[in-house]
Amino acid sequence: MPINPNLVGLYSCGPTVYNYAHIGNMRSYLLSDIVRRTLEQNGYPVRQIINITDVGHLVGDADNGEDKVEQAARASNHTVADIITQYKSAFLSDLSGLNIKTTETIFPHASQHIAEQIELIKKLENKGFVYHLDDGIYFDTKLYDKYPELGHLNLDGQTAGTRIEENAQKRSPADFALWKFSGLQSTRLQEWDSPWGVGFPGWAIECSAMSIKYLGAHFDIHTGGEDHIPVHHTNERAQSECATGETFVNYWLHNAFITVDGKKMAKSEQNFYTITDLVAKGYSPLAYRYFILGAHYRSPLNFTFEALAGAKRAWQKINNMVWAWPSGGQCDEQLLTTFMTAINNDLNTAKALAILHETMNANLEPSTKRATIEKFDEVLGILNEAEVLSASELTPIPEEILSLVQDREIARERADWGRADLIRAEIEAKGYEVEDTPEGPAIKSRN
Repeated sequence: MPINPNLVGLYSCGPTVYNYAHIGNMRSYLLSDIVRRTLEQNGYPVRQIINITDVGHLVGDADNGEDKVEQAARASNHTVADIITQYKSAFLSDLSGLNIKTTETIFPHASQHIAEQIELIKKLENKGFVYHLDDGIYFDTKLYDKYPELGHLNLDGQTAGTRIEENAQKRSPADFALWKFSGLQSTRLQEWDSPWGVGFPGWAIECSAMSIKYLGAHFDIHTGGEDHIPVHHTNERAQSECATGETFVNYWLHNAFITVDGKKMAKSEQNFYTITDLVAKGYSPLAYRYFILGAHYRSPLNFTFEALAGAKRAWQKINNMVWAWPSGGQCDEQLLTTFMTAINNDLNTAKALAILHETMNANLEPSTKRATIEKFDEVLGILNEAEVLSASELTPIPEEILSLVQDREIARERADWGRADLIRAEIEAKGYEVEDTPEGPAIKSRN
């Protein structure tokens, strides 16, 4: 049950706006969107916060190095404000393309909540949880007994230098900066006065300050990627509970990584794609949404364009069929109950999609199927009538081409690659192309 039955508090760790969000990042916002839609479908109003990190997130995700936003500004010879505007706008556009609800969502900026962050640090200082070093104000993790719990951390096994250029003055490797001093040898593009000196906030303190401001000291749900667990979310929880004396969050929900060829998708790996990249390759963002919902949010997911192509075909079939059916029917309440039972069981979107497909093939009036699936879609968010394929796009593949594709498959099964290549060339000469996917050959017109 929520803390307040009339309003669920949902905080989602937002982007650091120094680069475009990649499709792996967007899995976190699809998770929070499904959380919100599910709660609303169950009759719970939701107040959602997605923060915008525009200061304090340093390279290496630790307490040393250049600020990521400032680094991007210097590299591109733009102002910090230009960088923030560019990448925030792109992020909001991605949310829209993925049909992620943002109505009444609050997007607070870290740089616009410096006063709240300073006040929170002062509370921690007054309670004896901080100490001063040459480069900033640090939280003493040894004073918070529950620090290792969220990430199941073995602090005794940590040694200095395991993250990046570890500060040798720190009492413990896990201690983290609440406020960093600008320093005499560097010129910062963003800095503020504070009771301790000119500087800027640490990375985690923004989320504590803004979640407390908008949702209260104790709120319901906090979402984010699993990479946030051992440092960022663990630090948030520690400083928040020590400052307020209350439980910080009732439920933490973390999505698993998306990999590319078995590696984590990351900007540092240069192996990431953006939503814009997918659109340029002919994929609707909703096809990607369908792809993500096909796996449980806690399950790792390997991205390939072959898998996305399969998801695209399944999504297009659903989208086209639903809008082709007549409107005005009544939702099948028994099917809706089955669907909601699945989605309420730890957000089992894969099972929910299976129920949707069963509904498409059910022995029901088309208008009933449409009404029922439209009700499902209030949670799934995959339908868009504007993306129904045109009649020309739905033109059946000629029997001659289908026969050639079948002959090619037989040649491939016999490992007769030369004949398979000749048949492919014949198919292409007739104006079609064939793509080999895990689900079988995909055929499309080249015209």
